[in-house]
Amino acid sequence: MKKILALLMAGAIALTAMAGCGVSVKDKKETDWDYLKNKGKLKIGITYYEPMNYKDGDGKLVGFETEFAEAVCDEIGLDPDFHEIDWDSKELELKSKSIDCVWNGMTITDERKENMDISVPYLNNKQVMVCKKSNVEKYKASADGAKVVAEGGSAGETIAQKESFFSKAKYTSVNAQSTALLEVKAGTSDIAVIDYVMAVATLKEGSDYADLAVVEGMTFGDEQFGVALRKDSPETLEKLNDAIKKLYGNGKLKEIAEKYKLADMLVDNSK
Repeated sequence: MKKILALLMAGAIALTAMAGCGVSVKDKKETDWDYLKNKGKLKIGITYYEPMNYKDGDGKLVGFETEFAEAVCDEIGLDPDFHEIDWDSKELELKSKSIDCVWNGMTITDERKENMDISVPYLNNKQVMVCKKSNVEKYKASADGAKVVAEGGSAGETIAQKESFFSKAKYTSVNAQSTALLEVKAGTSDIAVIDYVMAVATLKEGSDYADLAVVEGMTFGDEQFGVALRKDSPETLEKLNDAIKKLYGNGKLKEIAEKYKLADMLVDNSK
């Protein structure tokens, strides 16, 4: 009996010592950075559209955001793992850990800052109206009665729903900016409200959308893009921001932006 009691007391002392040294696994909460580092990859939530994330003629994923994300992952020591998402469900996908970040021309807003950790801004943007070339002057004057589309959950949708210019238009949400353009091209909608960066890349001579045009002089909601992480991920956010600033400072980010004709829209992160 004495021997058993001695063993029990020794075990209790050992457990107390471990707790005193702070080695209890239960006491140590895994941070978001611990989680990412342990699995060794960053699951990146995207949607497909030029010039951000899209597939080239060989089916390879390319684009400004694609190459930018790959460069940042190289800096922070994680493998990039791209996943297509429903843009309207991006916050839920982050919280559930279906993805680890949203990296797809996401506009920084106060509301999003409340629900996600967001990086320093890296690219300027604005919302524009796209319509048939033959209707540019008509819709420059008024959108009254026009059938307007924008991607659900996007900055374009916010503009279409809240800007007084569209107060007498008929708004419909669609699943992607590319769908919004297809609607206008097909004539089932009159106006698409989309990112300027997408318009620059898509509406060019020789493209499938050569009959569409941006309504010049009609821009809305000057904005900036950022990368979104799960809320309360300070260490991951710091590493992400440091990498973005480094890539801006050493010219790598500008090199990528020039490739996709976006260099003049970069945010100065040198300070």
